[in-house]
Amino acid sequence: MKIKNALNPYASVIIPTYNRCWILKEAIDSVLSQRFSDFEIIVVDDGSTDATNALLSTYGDQVTTIYQKNKGVSAARNAGISIARGDYIAFLDSDDMWLAEKLSCQHGFFQSHPEAFICQTDEIWIRNGVRVNPKNRHKKPSGMIFVPSLQLCLVSPSAVMIKKSLFNAVGVFNESFLACEDYDLWLRIGLQYPIYLIDRQLVVKRGGHDDQLSRNPGLDRYRIQSIVNILENHTLTTPNYEAAVNVLKEKCRIYADGCTRRGKVEEAGFYQTIASRYPRECRDGHLPLSLQSL
Repeated sequence: MKIKNALNPYASVIIPTYNRCWILKEAIDSVLSQRFSDFEIIVVDDGSTDATNALLSTYGDQVTTIYQKNKGVSAARNAGISIARGDYIAFLDSDDMWLAEKLSCQHGFFQSHPEAFICQTDEIWIRNGVRVNPKNRHKKPSGMIFVPSLQLCLVSPSAVMIKKSLFNAVGVFNESFLACEDYDLWLRIGLQYPIYLIDRQLVVKRGGHDDQLSRNPGLDRYRIQSIVNILENHTLTTPNYEAAVNVLKEKCRIYADGCTRRGKVEEAGFYQTIASRYPRECRDGHLPLSLQSL
């Protein structure tokens, strides 16, 4: 029996959605099928114009719904966080699904590791209806994962469970990011806190459809901005600083080369300038003086 109106559920499950009526039901039903029952479901409809509203009305009090004008996935997740009553937050993208043990497994992890603030499970990847195997570079690490997370996103929103109080320390999703908003949050968390992996495939991550944000061109400009924000707003250890600068320079070079090939010379120069502002070496774990005046 699912707890639908508990004042203090253990977990709040937040599902942002935009014109995903064709697949949203499978996501919601996978939560309602969890063997763990102490949760609430919050669906944030980010301005859908399809039959999402009609679908959500069929769930009655099993689902709390927020309707808002289209503001993007970051604003949708943040709206869910703002009303969440659970001590823990779990996100589920509306095109993904959970296996029945997902929440109970993570609940057990936090019970055994009360010092932890965030964990994620492994995933099953489906592309255009066909199961695929992630490449080695996508293998999820566990613990202090800031450095490997700089190159590419190694945390999946649909796989995490986060102690809600952690958002008070690191902030929520950056609503100015139209994409890579999760990469940005995981870097801010990973810089200070271990992100643990439960090595079980408990999420079905489905891709290949046309409306995926990850299909948008030019995503590295958001990753570049995220790394710049880290460098300018945090005091990093020497290894973390040097790793961040090295990845920043690499991403700026690749992005600038692409701009040059497309004839966007001014934009290419902008990213070349960004790369040149950061010295590669940092002594004693402090920001170099050149950054203090930026």
